[in-house]
Amino acid sequence: MWVYEMKQSALFTTAQLGPYTLKNRIVLPPLTRSRSSQPGNIPNDLMATYYRQRTGAGFMVTEGTQIEPRGQGYAWTPGIHSAEQVEGWRKVTDAVHAERGVIFAQLWHVGRVSHTSLQPGGEAPVAPSAIRADSVKVFIETGPGTGALAEPSTPRALTTAEVKELIQLYAQAARNALEAGFDGVELHCANGYLVNQFISAHTNRRDDEYGGSLHNRLRFLREITQAVADVVGKERMGVRFAPLFATTDEDRVYLGLVEEDPHQTYIEAVKILEDEGIAYLSLAEADWENAPELPEAFREDVRKTFSGKILYAGKYTAERGNRVIQAGWGDLIAFGRPFIANPDLPDRIANNWPLNPVDLTSMYGGTDKGYTDYPTYRP
Repeated sequence: MWVYEMKQSALFTTAQLGPYTLKNRIVLPPLTRSRSSQPGNIPNDLMATYYRQRTGAGFMVTEGTQIEPRGQGYAWTPGIHSAEQVEGWRKVTDAVHAERGVIFAQLWHVGRVSHTSLQPGGEAPVAPSAIRADSVKVFIETGPGTGALAEPSTPRALTTAEVKELIQLYAQAARNALEAGFDGVELHCANGYLVNQFISAHTNRRDDEYGGSLHNRLRFLREITQAVADVVGKERMGVRFAPLFATTDEDRVYLGLVEEDPHQTYIEAVKILEDEGIAYLSLAEADWENAPELPEAFREDVRKTFSGKILYAGKYTAERGNRVIQAGWGDLIAFGRPFIANPDLPDRIANNWPLNPVDLTSMYGGTDKGYTDYPTYRP
């Protein structure tokens, strides 16, 4: 009876996302796995296999892919700024499309969350303001195939002219994504990375048109959203936020970007996306133990403000995801770690089959072990 009910649940109904009819509402979210080929951070055949295995998802978003060399904060993450990277991503999109999957590229720039060893010429990372990131680590290469966690380097502040150049780099990355065969793109504006650094009063101390008031701090988001929508079309575009509502001091250390008034900050940000008319909004919730849930008032206000699809992620179970959809707060539900360990996750959810455990030792970097060798379920 439970199996029948789950197969008939909202998770297994179709959904329209821009021009795409999704076969279910289960999403493979962006998951950093650091398996790109070196040198050059180039997507490869192994990555194509990984994504192809997970095409049971109604919708897929790639791991974050840096839009330019300065956008990298972790060793071996893929880029989307060179011809070789575009060619590598084509292997991924071809593999996904062969299985009739829908996949967007997540466009990423880490800003200050980086290290000089990852930057061109060993230069300082770039950011809205020269404030070093704390309470977070980056991952640097210490030798061929080996790496270690490190403290982020102190960034330098971008000039106003450089900010405007970055907007064009986002647009070029979007063009590269289309050339690579992606069905659309998602802007990574969450988790303390570059766009979030512009939005946050903690990390944006600028006195030009991109700093000061909330309206000005949201300007970078507004301009990259418009620039990318002009390239890919608003109906093939999403944006990811991580609106954290801290309840304890421990929660507040998450990249230091819990706003004084997160409700107001992110509703104003969502209004920008609504004005542009983009296809979806992705909300990444806190996923550590005993993390605060998003307030219902915020969920309801987001739903009132945004008319596109809303995607939720963050330690979701099938039951919890189904409740969010039925409550009308969201339309799509992403499953992170369960999808890493279970390439056939939608089938397992539908049939209440047991889940493989995640091997935490193989999450980042390495070979096919803990990447493409997780077994599918044999009834």
